[in-house]
Amino acid sequence: MRIGELSKKTEVPTRMLRYYEEQGLIAPRRLDNGYREYDDYLVERVLKVRGLLDSGVPTRIIGDMLPCLNDTRETIVADPDPELRALLFEQREKMEGRIAFLEQNLDALDRYIAAMDRASADEVSLT
Repeated sequence: MRIGELSKKTEVPTRMLRYYEEQGLIAPRRLDNGYREYDDYLVERVLKVRGLLDSGVPTRIIGDMLPCLNDTRETIVADPDPELRALLFEQREKMEGRIAFLEQNLDALDRYIAAMDRASADEVSLT
């Protein structure tokens, strides 16, 4: 597929897809005419990369995590870097904090929606 189709399927702008390519996060094939050709598996990869970026994980860490993005089975690390592990752990803690915050906001939205539903039901019963 071409970059426009990948952009449409993932809702990631073409400019951002080119940035992912520059960072080594995706690797399209090049056709003889120079156009990029994106394989279907890259749709899932782009969505995962976008999710990690949205979660605050920098591209340099995402690049190191690429083997984990490709396969959900056991990941083997040949040369573990203690500094990278510390960075990953820090990112994980930050993500846990954001998840807790989002869960609180989700609960607040649910309570507000329920209150609106009760108010609507009360209006119907009064008429």
